[in-house]
Amino acid sequence: MDMHSTRRRATTLGYRTALLLGCTALAATAPAALRAQETTVLEPVTVSLSGDDDANSIVSFTSTSGVGLANDFLDTPASVSVITSREMQARDVQSVEEAIEYTAGVTTDFYGSDDRFDYFKIRGFDAYAYRDGLTLGDPFGGVREEPYAFERIEVLKGANSTVFGVSDPGGMVNYVSKKPKEERFGEAYVTGGSFNHAEVGFDFGDNITDDATVSYRLTGKFQNSDAEYDYSQDNESFIMGGLTFRPDDATSLTFLYDYLDLDGVPGGGGHPVGSDFPRSVFLGEPDYNYDTTKRSTYTVLFDHDFGSGLTVNASARYSDSDTGFGYAYVYEPVDNGDTIADRYYFGNASTDKNFIFDAHLQYDAYFDFVDSRTLAGVMYNDYSGTNDSYYDLAPGIDWTNPVYSGGPNYTGPYASTDSEQKTTALYMQQELTFADKVIASFGLRNDWLDLSSLNNLSGVETFGDFSEFTGRGGLTYLLTDEVSTYAAYSQSVAPPTLGVDPERGEQYEIGVKYAPQAFPGTFSASVYDLTKNNITRTNPATNMQEAIGEVRVRGVDLEAKAELIDNISFTAAYSYMMSDILENGTAGNVGNQLSFVPNNSASLWVDYEWEGEGRRGDMTFGLGARYQSSYYFDDANTLKSDAAIVFDAAFSYDVAEHTTFQVNVSNLFNEKHVSYGGYGADWYNPGRAVYATLRQTW
Repeated sequence: MDMHSTRRRATTLGYRTALLLGCTALAATAPAALRAQETTVLEPVTVSLSGDDDANSIVSFTSTSGVGLANDFLDTPASVSVITSREMQARDVQSVEEAIEYTAGVTTDFYGSDDRFDYFKIRGFDAYAYRDGLTLGDPFGGVREEPYAFERIEVLKGANSTVFGVSDPGGMVNYVSKKPKEERFGEAYVTGGSFNHAEVGFDFGDNITDDATVSYRLTGKFQNSDAEYDYSQDNESFIMGGLTFRPDDATSLTFLYDYLDLDGVPGGGGHPVGSDFPRSVFLGEPDYNYDTTKRSTYTVLFDHDFGSGLTVNASARYSDSDTGFGYAYVYEPVDNGDTIADRYYFGNASTDKNFIFDAHLQYDAYFDFVDSRTLAGVMYNDYSGTNDSYYDLAPGIDWTNPVYSGGPNYTGPYASTDSEQKTTALYMQQELTFADKVIASFGLRNDWLDLSSLNNLSGVETFGDFSEFTGRGGLTYLLTDEVSTYAAYSQSVAPPTLGVDPERGEQYEIGVKYAPQAFPGTFSASVYDLTKNNITRTNPATNMQEAIGEVRVRGVDLEAKAELIDNISFTAAYSYMMSDILENGTAGNVGNQLSFVPNNSASLWVDYEWEGEGRRGDMTFGLGARYQSSYYFDDANTLKSDAAIVFDAAFSYDVAEHTTFQVNVSNLFNEKHVSYGGYGADWYNPGRAVYATLRQTW
């Protein structure tokens, strides 16, 4: 085990150590007569923590998303936030957006009631998603993930293609799957609430063999529900099973399979610009508006320790998905003085098959004044997919008395493509620790991409080959066992589009971190300068797509998570972002701010536990607030949202041992504002939702 990791994780036990020392002091000052009667000598008790306890704590001290190597909070020269399964359960998150919305630097829900995808940005840019370190791609256009499948969600902020591969510069979100444990555990729950919501779930596992050589885990969630608008549904079936084989203490092999089936509605069609309708008003088409996903995923994870500091880690995933949606939506950019809203039909059907493999060796060596960790690996990604898009004029609808007319009769898709992409990458990470005080780290990576796209309508096939190099470097100084500072530089490269150069990014960042020994907590502050160039824009002189854009975001992130010894825990975050369009094919946008990038955002969630007494069980009261300043809907800066603050609340009661009743309310005061709008329709933010859960654990 890395001695530095052991030292850092040991700080989480500082407050327990203080209590033990207090007891020792009382024993030492006891009367000599009493001490003389003692006949039993107790051996010293050593308390150690082998890793984060994501199921029981909101505070995490380790992650793998910062520099590719498993690192402690204080040692990582990057801004990484971890949302544990405990935090997700306490807030009863229903989506990935809800899971990360209390995280500094993250913007979510900027498309309001349009529910087709997971919408989030980090530090002003789209963020790529990964699962167990293997890429899933851009969530915009991807599959809405089920957060109950994950032990934790790690949010890395800023450009960092060197660690996980091609991605946008804002950051990345890594989902860590639930895996079998070396013990018996479990939970089952039922949930009911707003919009006819009915849900059951379970997550349990045990050892199949007495010596824990083979263990299993089974996780599932089944939901039948409406959404907050008429003629909607939000149904889901999710099942995940895992087996882990441990032939010896040095080897672990895990197989995971999961199946996700989503059957919903992409939205209510929006509402005419400037109006103030009840959220329930549905201006789409009940017989057409649909959103479906069916995906199977197979994952293999392997670890082996050869001894003498050499380990190997390999992971592979194959996924097969079919997705599609149909959308009748309002498009009423001009007030015609009537109550008839113009509409259009839009539909999409896609299939995706993806195999990805990653393997790396890590070698740890320790010398008198320098500790070294070296990681070198290879990644291979083979993706193929089809995409058909449909578009047509829809009959108008009277919003004062909606009469629905049914779905479209498409003559065929307006766009149809078959795409393939093969990526091979070589990468390395190096970390050197000098005298347990100074940590220097750097990484290098090269991605070779082979792309092809077939236009099924024209029969034209295009090809492209790219070789993209990225690097990163960081320097961390441990001021004390509780405080560190760091400076870092990192690069990113986004997956290229055929015909233009890839979009690239770079970031400069400095920060300070604090992990107190008196109680479990992490506090961080960072300042960054992030630039993205080679952005694809239309050149007005040639009317062709060219890599001629450049944008910049500068900002500050502050974040804290802590569990205090007086039954209070909290999560707090603040972000300031200033974005600038430096170059653009449309000269009028130069000097403007980027769309969907608020200058200020802040959040606070506080839990207070009232310990039980007598027959009364423990109670926990939770209250949260999320603030976001206004942001522009377009890069032309002609339309913008209003600033808004939204409150959330939670209450849980221990009915009996291992049995808990929990109530969660999102948007407690039913705050209503336009999250996205101005182009013919407005989409409101989600309204108030109340859910009650009865949970049994063992």
